[in-house]
Amino acid sequence: MGFSVSGSAALVFVAAFIGLGMFYTATANTFENINDARDSQAERSLERTNTAISLTDVTYNQTANSLNLTLVNDGSTELGISSIDVLANNSYLTGYRTAAGGDEATDLWLPEERLVVNATGVTQDPGRVTVVTGHGISATETTTVVS
Repeated sequence: MGFSVSGSAALVFVAAFIGLGMFYTATANTFENINDARDSQAERSLERTNTAISLTDVTYNQTANSLNLTLVNDGSTELGISSIDVLANNSYLTGYRTAAGGDEATDLWLPEERLVVNATGVTQDPGRVTVVTGHGISATETTTVVS
């Protein structure tokens, strides 16, 4: 065997070593990303399981054209008030005021805490109100009309 055979064999081994190194790096990063995604999904699923809300009072005031909601966070997760959606008779409401535990400035709705939502400018009785959290948990209740 001459030098050309040994040199070409060494070159092939070095190229295979570099190729396997690149393949391992790519697959290790891919598996790490997949495992991170699975962990995130499991965490979101756990948060969704531990989230529960209830609408305890839904009142529509005809003279003031306002809709007042009282909700309770019955779950064990903290919820962001800014991620809550309010639907009145399947119409999306915006610009409503909120107060969690009596504090109007907070965006955090803690477990076992009462949230009061006041929507003004509602011109007719919505009949049904649905509140949806950021985790996709919802509560629906019919309105009580007050003059």
